[in-house]
Parts: sequence; structure tokens; C-alpha cells
Amino acid sequence: MKGGSPSVIRKIGAEKSNVELINSLRANFLASQHVEPVTPSSSSSEEQSTTNGTTYANGQAREQKQRYLEWTSQQDGAMYIPALDFSQAGLSEERSQYDITVKLFYLPGIPASRRCAHTREAIDLVLKELHVDSIDLLIVSFPGISFDADDDGEEEISDNGIEDPDDFDNMLQTWNTLETLCDQGMIMQLGVAEFGSEKLAKFLSHTKIKPSVDQINVRDCCVVPKSLILYAKQEKIELLTHNDCTDILPVGAIRELLGPHDKGAGILASAPDANDGIQGEIETQWVVKYTAVIKDRGVVENKGYFALADVGSCVQEQS
Repeated sequence: MKGGSPSVIRKIGAEKSNVELINSLRANFLASQHVEPVTPSSSSSEEQSTTNGTTYANGQAREQKQRYLEWTSQQDGAMYIPALDFSQAGLSEERSQYDITVKLFYLPGIPASRRCAHTREAIDLVLKELHVDSIDLLIVSFPGISFDADDDGEEEISDNGIEDPDDFDNMLQTWNTLETLCDQGMIMQLGVAEFGSEKLAKFLSHTKIKPSVDQINVRDCCVVPKSLILYAKQEKIELLTHNDCTDILPVGAIRELLGPHDKGAGILASAPDANDGIQGEIETQWVVKYTAVIKDRGVVENKGYFALADVGSCVQEQS
């Protein structure tokens, strides 16, 4: 999806990113636990319980309460869920054979001052996972922006419905960090998400390295505003469409994933006074999605997500 003249490349039938992310996280957690179920027996007098959809004898269920310590790891004040293993090769062929695209979601409610550190953390994890020293394209998704294909506008959420100048300044500050990573050779090209022609025009006038991609979520897959197509062609910006969700990992979903109930990973404590897990309010900080495609075959060889959340101390998740 690189190079050539500006065009609209559609991704048909893709699974919603939040559904894909949650399902892959849950599957990864379960695969990492390596727990053996107890075969229920009608002759057993021991009470049965269910954890993560698997039946255990009551005594065994109690032993599972802090089993997460066996399949997670801690380093520099962060817990990795599951424990990361970067010893396996991330790609099977030479780096030059791949197009590696990364999309970084900055989440609502997180101060923009944290984005510089978040950007480096997210990209570093992807580079380690794939065993590469650069990515071809980084697309950033800023919170509070939604694309409206009907009027080629974008609505930035604020209390009074008017675009907040501070939000725009924060985007520019974040972009400066991305430009630095480009200058260092870590990122080859940059992209944005949900920008209409007006916001693009305003944004480009303040950037040193302009975005080469604008990724938009078009509700009617047959309609892309003509004004945006013309402006993108003028500025040599490639238009892509996507099926990602802006509310990619809400608090309720992360609590369910990490909680003590049937479908949870048993990371969070079961009660405010319980010592069977981590106590505290949880807040998702960022989500990053990466895809490595073999260029000459168009085959996705490696795809996944990383996410980071705060629960008093940092909690990082991988899928």
C-alpha cells in the first residue's frame, strides 16, 4: 500500500479492531496459563467451581488465585501479561521482503504530555517482537476525532462542541516526536487517521514531515468526499479506509479481561480487601496494532497488538 499515485484502498470484511483485540488477548492469556482441567465426577464429594470456563475442584480453584505470577513477568515496575519472549524470530525472511505497518491509538482521558513516552514504548515493543530496527509506516489515531463522509468534516469532541486549540497544539507536539523518530530512521513514513481535507490543510502547514497516508472510517463504503480525494491527490497523500473502533479498549473490557470472574485472567483482586490479585482502578493508556506483510505475495505473516494500562503500577498486555 505504499507509493504510486493517491488512491483509496479498501479493506473489506475486516474484523472490528476492538473485537479482534479482546479475543486475541483472551486467547493469549489462556494459552499462557497451561492449566489442566479437572474431570467432573458425580462420585466426588468435593465441591466444583468454574474458572476461565474450565471446571476445577474447589481446592484447586483456590490455588489458581495467584497463578498469574507463573505466566506473567515483572520488570522495571511493569507487569507483562503474558510474560514476553523475544527469543523467537519475528519474521521468517529478510527484513527487505516486508512492509511493516503500525497503528498507534492514543486513548481518551490520557494527558497528551504522556504521548511522547507512550509512542516510544509502543514502537519499541513492536521492534523487539518482530526483530527489526524500523517500521515502514506508523499511523497515529488521536482521540476525539471522527470522520464524517457526508460533509468531509471531522468532529473533535469537546464540552462546547468547538475544536479546542489546545488539542490541536497537543497533536502538533506529538507529531514533532514522530518526526524525530523518522529522522532517527526508526519510522520510514507517517500517517494520520480521520482527517478531512480542512484538518489536513491546517495540519500540514505546521509539519516538517507531512503524513503520507490518511486513514478514514467511511460509513458508506461507496462514498469518499471528492474534496478529500482532490486534496489528497494534490498533496500526494494516500487515502486508506479502515474498520477500527475509536473506543478500542474501554475500561469495562479491560476489567473483564483481567478480572477474577469466569472469563477473566485473574490478575485483578476479587474484592477491595482481597489479596488474590492487584488492587486499584485500571486505566488503559494506549493500544498499538502491527502487521507485517510479505511484499511480493501480499501475505500477512505476523500480526498482533500490544496494550498498556495502569493499575497503580503499569500493566502491559500482549497478543
